[in-house]
Amino acid sequence: MEVILDQMDLGITNRLRRTQGRPNRTRSIATRFTPDEEQELKLAAAARGRFIAEWAREVLLCEARTRRFDAAVITEVVALRMLVSTVLRSIALKETLTAEAFTQILSDVRSGKHDATRDVLNQYQTRTREQ
Repeated sequence: MEVILDQMDLGITNRLRRTQGRPNRTRSIATRFTPDEEQELKLAAAARGRFIAEWAREVLLCEARTRRFDAAVITEVVALRMLVSTVLRSIALKETLTAEAFTQILSDVRSGKHDATRDVLNQYQTRTREQ
């Protein structure tokens, strides 16, 4: 009796499809795990229907990309804080906020938001180290 395996049985079609349209992956990063950690990772990958290497790549890249996104979000939150506090100050002092003055505030916020974000993050890092 001859057993015939088609491409779907071997998963070849899916594996070939994944490689189309992206550069070849030629780099690797090695790390070591305890047997319990390895089992935990295998279970997590299997729960998502992935091979462990594929799942690990996705998790690592997601973490790396999320950090960049988080930095952008924090910067914009700090910019909003700068804008609101400046405008509220004008309101509290009963100053008239002209279009030119508001445009200048927006410009100042755009140019200063990165430095202000660094200052805010440094305050939290200093507090964390002290605790």
